[in-house]
Order: sequence, then structure tokens, then C-alpha cells
Amino acid sequence: MLLLLPAQAWAQQRPAARPANQPTPQKGQQIELLTASELQGGDFNGVEIRKLIGNVSFRQGTTLLYCDSAYQYTERNSLEAFSNVRIIQNDTITITGDRGTYDGDTRKARMTGNVTMRDPRMTLTTQLLDYDLTNNLAYYSTGGHLQDPENTLDSQFGYYNTQSKVFSFKRNVKLITKENTIDTDTLQYNTISKIAYFFGPTRIKGKQGNLYAENGNYNTITKISNFARNAKIETPNYLLGGDKLYYDEARQYGVATGRVSMTSKKDNLVIRGDVGRYWRAQGRAKVYGSQPVMRNINAKDTLYLAADTLVSLEGRPPQNKAGVIYAYRKVRIFRSDLQGRCDSLTYDRQDSIIYLSHDPVLWNKGNQLTADSMQIQQRKGQIDQMRLFGHAFSIGQDTLLNFNQVKGRNMVAYFRDKSIKKIDVLGNAESLYYALEGDTAVSGVNKSLSATMALRFQEGKLNTISFLTNPEAQFIPPNDLKPEDAKLKDFRWRATERPTRRQTLGKHFALPTKAKKKTTPAKKSSTAKKAAPKKPAAVKPKATSKPVRK
Repeated sequence: MLLLLPAQAWAQQRPAARPANQPTPQKGQQIELLTASELQGGDFNGVEIRKLIGNVSFRQGTTLLYCDSAYQYTERNSLEAFSNVRIIQNDTITITGDRGTYDGDTRKARMTGNVTMRDPRMTLTTQLLDYDLTNNLAYYSTGGHLQDPENTLDSQFGYYNTQSKVFSFKRNVKLITKENTIDTDTLQYNTISKIAYFFGPTRIKGKQGNLYAENGNYNTITKISNFARNAKIETPNYLLGGDKLYYDEARQYGVATGRVSMTSKKDNLVIRGDVGRYWRAQGRAKVYGSQPVMRNINAKDTLYLAADTLVSLEGRPPQNKAGVIYAYRKVRIFRSDLQGRCDSLTYDRQDSIIYLSHDPVLWNKGNQLTADSMQIQQRKGQIDQMRLFGHAFSIGQDTLLNFNQVKGRNMVAYFRDKSIKKIDVLGNAESLYYALEGDTAVSGVNKSLSATMALRFQEGKLNTISFLTNPEAQFIPPNDLKPEDAKLKDFRWRATERPTRRQTLGKHFALPTKAKKKTTPAKKSSTAKKAAPKKPAAVKPKATSKPVRK
């Protein structure tokens, strides 16, 4: 009866909370019984207990525990609580559940059955929760659901530091914000700053596009992402990635750095560089650093385009569905049938036309083409025409390394099977061509002037020249050929500037590797004699016909 009297005195009122600045109780501090409607003493499984029924409450330091009934183990300073169990710590953390245990020496609690943990910033629900009051750490392993005013989060495992307000989640983590759904395997979430930190493969799916990374953070308030390790932005048209990625969802602006790659989903086009910037609202991407490279694959060939800066504009239907590529400063072009240089280039992917300006020069097999500006027209992935505007000049080498030359105000070169088939010279046309005898000797030089001129080629060599307006022509024998007659004005042979595949690809694309042929070792014969080396067969030069003058 003496033990029951203080409990009955507290039964009609809730105990007042202790001041928040009260020190944390030391381990081993006795759990204090505050109220109970009924108290029974006895043994439970051979252990002396107090059985408390009705309006039960306990206290240890700033921690309060309420329940409908409880077993208090007096010898080991612990208890079991049943039905409507509630733990309150420092008037800020509240945990409720169907059943709970609490060890006063270790200050560890376990709550099971419809568990809910609340603080002013969030609500956590689970089926089993362990809580270390000394280290302010809660843990669940049977799946949990977190909700705050802005977001919801689910995971299989979770830790919550009630002091730092930071959650750590593991396995099947799903964070849902107002605009995005985030799936990952390992995540930390700060309930104060609302920033999520990722430590594994993470996918963010939203209305404006998707993000992927294997490390980084996402601010659910400002919608700003800072990702690392295989980071990517995915939109309906493009995929932009890099070693690191910053993306501002509100501004629809992203920056990728380190091994940047931008892929167009509509066609086989990839741009790689060191830095990439993306403006989604404008449909504009800019890649630069270490001379970025564009690769465009079609059924016929692969076009590589390198420059100091590459800019891609998405198509704007109905005018241009495919989009435009801009390249400027130190532009290089490489394809099996075409190489070139210029300072500025525009690639209109809608009609497959490439515009070159500022000292452009192109090479096709043994031919060099220069002009103030150029235009390359393609059809079905192959060059169809080249248009040269202003100071057009064509140079080609014959088998004796002589320079055959054509110049004029403008030119149009027609292609077939990757080779020049015809050149129309429009305005102030001049030509200088060497006539050969069997590809072994020069028989003379054809020099001609005309307002317009048409040259036809066969197997890469000049076949005929047609003078269409006011022609003037002369044939100079080898003995009368002077050094000044060997070159037209403004002649400039620029073979040393011709880009190679390696120069164009740089570090961003690996050179294609050829499969090694398997060789079988020859069987050795003891009776085999050493064969005498054979002399190489003489190669007879092919004969060619002289140009025909009309």
C-alpha cells in the first residue's frame, strides 16, 4: 500500500515536463514510476516485476513514457510497455506504437506495431523501430515511410539522427517531391535543409526530363542538383552527361564537366568535350574545352567534326525538325572521302547542308578546293555537290606530282561515288592542266581562259574541258614551259594542313581497331630446303589519255 500511494497521487494528472536545459541522465539512473491506476507485484518467468495497469507513466531525465499497461523489472532497470505506448523526449520527439521495451541503463528503446515517430519537421511510420536516446539515433529495418511538408520517402532500412535531423536510407529508396520521383539505393536526407545526398546509382524522373548519377546531392526546395560519377541529363531529344553535372531545374540550365558527352536521340549524333552547357528552354547546348568532337554516323560513312566550340540547337518544327550544329575556331572535318579546315561552320541537319566560311579548304582524294566560303550538299549520306563562292580554286596532283589547277569567281563541283565527276567554273575561269604520255612524261601544258568552263572527270582524272564563253587557250611544250607558267595566280598548295583521323578525333574518340587475323603456325619439315628469294615483279604504269580540248 505504501508503494501504491504515490502512484495513485499522480494518476489523475499528467506530470509536468522538465526544463529543456536539464542535463541528460547518466546511464544507470533509475526509471521513475509516475502514475498507474493499479499496481501488482509478482514474478514473470522467474523475474521479479511490477505489473502496472491503467494510465501508466514513467520518467527518466527528460524522457517520458506512457502506456495502458507495463511490466517494470526492478532488478535490471528496464520495462515492457503495452498498448498505446508513447515515448516523449525533450518535448520534441514523440514515438508511438503498440508495444515497447526500454532499458534504463543503456537508454535504448524498441517500439513495435504501427510505430510512428514525429518531430516538428517530419513523421516516420514503420513496424519496428529501435531508438538510442543517448546517441539520438533511431533505426528501422522492416521498411519505413517518411513524410514532411514537401516530400515523402520510402526505404527498407533507415537511420535518423534526432539531433542533426539527418536521415540515412538504404535499399529500395524512393523520394517523391512535388515535381520529381527519385530512386536510389543509398541516400541521406536533411530534414532541415531538405537536401538529399546520394551514394549510389540514382535516377530522378520529372516532367522536364530525367537525371542520373552515382554520387551527388539534390535540393528539393531550390531544385538544384550537383551530381558526380556518370552524371546525365535526359530530355526527349538529348542526353547530356559528364563526370560532374550541375542542373538548375527552375532555370532549366545545366553544366557538365569532365568527359562530357551529348547524344541526339533522333539520329546517330554524339558531341564530346570537356565542358558542356545546356539551356533546355532554348533547346541549346554548348560544348568546349580540348577541342570537342562531333560524330555523325549514317548508313554510308561517319563524319567527324572538331572545333574549339560546338553549339547544338534543337529543331523547331515545322521549319527545322532536325536542328543545327555551329562550330567555330579551328574547325576540322574528317570523313573517308572528305577532309577540311575552316574557322566557322554551320551544319543544317534538316537538309544535310554544311556551310564553311573564313578561309575554308577541303580535300577530296587528290583534289584541294579553296574559296572565300563553301557549301557542301549531301544526299543519302554522301556528298552530292560542293559550291564554292568567291576566289574559288581547285588543285589536283597527277601521277608525276604536277599540279593541275582551275580557278574562277565561283565553282560548283558535282560528286558521284565519293569522287568529283564534274566542275563548273562560273566567271573569270582559268585552267592549267598537264598533258602526260603514259603517266611517265609531260608532253605539254594546257592553259585556258574563259568566262565559264566545265571540266569532266573519269576515275579521278580530268577527261574533258569545255569552254563555254569567249575561250582563249594555248598549249605550251615542255621546252617552252617557264616556272611562272606552272602556277596560276594565288596558287597555294596546303597538303600539310590536311587533317588526319587522329588529329580530328583527339582524345574524345578512340580510333577504330582492326581485328587481328589468326595465324596458324606452319609445319616444319626436316627435308624442306630453303627457297631462294624471288625478285619482285615490275609494276607497269597505267596509260592515260590526254585531255581533250573543245
